[in-house]
Amino acid sequence: MLCAALALVSYGIHAQDAWPSKPISLVIPFAAGSGTDALGRVIAQKLSECIKQQVVVENRAGASAQIGAEFVAKAKPDGYTLLMSTNTSHSGNPSLFKTLR
Repeated sequence: MLCAALALVSYGIHAQDAWPSKPISLVIPFAAGSGTDALGRVIAQKLSECIKQQVVVENRAGASAQIGAEFVAKAKPDGYTLLMSTNTSHSGNPSLFKTLR
């Protein structure tokens, strides 16, 4: 099912190289060894097998997941930087902090 969804995403891109043409970064905004990291590594391995391209896990922990989420938000919007997070970065933090990074 994941492979089908990824194929549909890349279907509309005709003028660019076939996606993925280079390794993909899966950013996890928590420490290595955390539950999210463990699950993210399993997903990265399966995704890599599915799309026949390397998926690299990057842990960018800190600031209650804000560092990793900000990194992905500012990344080039080309589909090569993905975020694997929990509700912390998208629903918890806006309620807990006056301003986000």
